[in-house]
Amino acid sequence: MANFAETTGWHPHLWHPTTQVVSSPTPMRVRCAKGSELELDDGRVLIDAISSWWVTLHGHAEPSIAAAISRQAVLLEQVIFANFSHEPAEDLATKLSALTGLDRLFFSDNGSTAVEVALKIAWQWWRNQGSKRHQLIAFEGAYHGDTFGAMALGDRSLFTEAYEPLLFNVARVAWPHCHWGDNSVELQEQQALSQLALALETPTAAVILEPLLQGASGMRQVRPGFLRAVAEMVQGSGALLIADEVFTGFGRTGALFACEKAGIKADLMALSKGLTGGFMPMGATMASERLYQGFISERPTDTFFHGHSFTANPLGCAAALASLELLQQNSERFSGFEERHIPLLKQLSINPLVRQPRCLGSMAAFEVNAGENSYLNPVGKQIQRHCLELGVYLRPLGNVVYLLPPLCISDSQLQRCYGALEQALDALA
Repeated sequence: MANFAETTGWHPHLWHPTTQVVSSPTPMRVRCAKGSELELDDGRVLIDAISSWWVTLHGHAEPSIAAAISRQAVLLEQVIFANFSHEPAEDLATKLSALTGLDRLFFSDNGSTAVEVALKIAWQWWRNQGSKRHQLIAFEGAYHGDTFGAMALGDRSLFTEAYEPLLFNVARVAWPHCHWGDNSVELQEQQALSQLALALETPTAAVILEPLLQGASGMRQVRPGFLRAVAEMVQGSGALLIADEVFTGFGRTGALFACEKAGIKADLMALSKGLTGGFMPMGATMASERLYQGFISERPTDTFFHGHSFTANPLGCAAALASLELLQQNSERFSGFEERHIPLLKQLSINPLVRQPRCLGSMAAFEVNAGENSYLNPVGKQIQRHCLELGVYLRPLGNVVYLLPPLCISDSQLQRCYGALEQALDALA
């Protein structure tokens, strides 16, 4: 489509993510943002009800994080981390180790690469031991990122179809997601655990999961007891357990980490998104000391040959330290968020178009009872359009609508989000 951008208003040099320009409205230009609000060039103000793809943890332009980055920028903005270290990286590693119970931190630059690092560590650790554990297990509906290893671990879908010939095989186990009033969850859990037990009969290198909540596949929630049973089975088999906390980490599920809330401990944990409060791109993979020691050797081939140009970027580390301090000083913001959602979601659930409501921490979700369960269901874009007219920005996952606002959102702003959804549903009906 020659000159498509020129004739439709799209920027002639930008390529936007997961966006088909032929069927999408032109992007809204943001002038500035503060707290829970985005101010557009045309003067409109929108509530950012999804934390800008789940990264803006404390709110936009949070002063203490901005100040921490500014202080660091005049001291050290970047240095190669292969031959150097620095105080912000060391302080962050110490704090995250204490909070996760995992002793070693390997830096990367986003969620996908944090997962890639976890996968590579798990795979090479077994190789360094001389083991032939070659199976990887993931859960149906999983999303672990868009790089090739992360895509292979994720569920096969519309997003991975074009690359299918390049993706390695992964064993799959059912994800017994549940919702309010779900009477079938116990049977689903038993069936999933039976599948996992059967899969683990094959020597397995690692099992990866999104603890408590699968994000991109539709905010699909499981119960803590199921995760504890999974962890016991996996670790009892000798396989490594990888927790992808890219989305669920840093208070999103009502505890600092979803593993903590579920009562499990993984061998590897991938972190990103809320790590820096949304200010800087950064990923981190936490690993146990046992795994780290498996790479200490006189043999050069036992080295973990992986790195990123911006590994342990000091500005990102400074932002992450400031974000962690905010979380620890204001833990009631995330620990009590679910109680703010529940009455509003219950009221919304009276609408006959709302089905399978669920809530966990700062996340509330439901499915719209209109058409098929699919990312391509157009009802999501219809709801998005209605809510935009009412000053609320959402990005539904097809017919799955969710709220995941910054922790700083006020009660009145949260009520406006639910009010906009109510009006959007009424318009659909």
